[in-house]
Amino acid sequence: MKNSISKERKEYLKKIKIRKIVVLFFQIFILIAFLVVWEVLADKEIIDSFIMSKPSRILDTFLNLNSNNLIEHILVTTYETVIGFLLGTFLGVLIAIFLWWSDYLSEIFEPYLVVLNSLPKVALGPVIIIWVGAGTPAIIVMAVAISLIVTILENLNGFLKTDKEIIKMAKTFKATRFQILTKIVIPANIGTFINSLKVNIGLSLVGVISGEFLVSKAGLGYLIVYGGQVFKLDLVMTSVIILGILAGIMYGIVLLIEKIITKTRFSN
Repeated sequence: MKNSISKERKEYLKKIKIRKIVVLFFQIFILIAFLVVWEVLADKEIIDSFIMSKPSRILDTFLNLNSNNLIEHILVTTYETVIGFLLGTFLGVLIAIFLWWSDYLSEIFEPYLVVLNSLPKVALGPVIIIWVGAGTPAIIVMAVAISLIVTILENLNGFLKTDKEIIKMAKTFKATRFQILTKIVIPANIGTFINSLKVNIGLSLVGVISGEFLVSKAGLGYLIVYGGQVFKLDLVMTSVIILGILAGIMYGIVLLIEKIITKTRFSN
């Protein structure tokens, strides 16, 4: 019986492995096919390479990072995104805990949170610049403003949906509010927290780029605006591709954190 189960398990794992390889193959194939078609269309002048650029020129721009100070701009955007991401996540979870702690506060602030979440944060750009000044502080505040409300709402919603029966049972055993929070609510919402991290990566990057569009003298957002103004479309497209790579790397780090947390929880 054990051998039979073992064989079935091996077959199942083999199928999963083959499926992953096939999916990866088609993902890479689609990307390569897209780049090849783009290059051919540009060479045949079916599309205007001046406006659309082409992969070979983008690759040349990418390989000449130093000549375009691209490394410096990448580091600036990465720094601003990481700081905005960490601040937005920390403040968002902290405020969600305060709102969960007090039902009155939660009811009072809920409509304000909904309105702020619907408000286009880019519209606050000029106000933020006046408040904190132009440059890096304004960009980081923009990133926090875009990610903060979403973090609060997502985590608060998770906290409020924690199993009420378990909380009631804990209260019958004289558990304090702090004990309920740390022993029941937070452990039950690790998945919610991880999901908010995944969302925040993209939102923080959007906030940083929006801020760099408005006030920055460095960063990938600045390069995109500058490249558009002087018609260096190779630089614009290269910056956009680097943004995608940067977002992918940050998302991968969050997935790694999720894997570590999951493994730790199951091992305990």
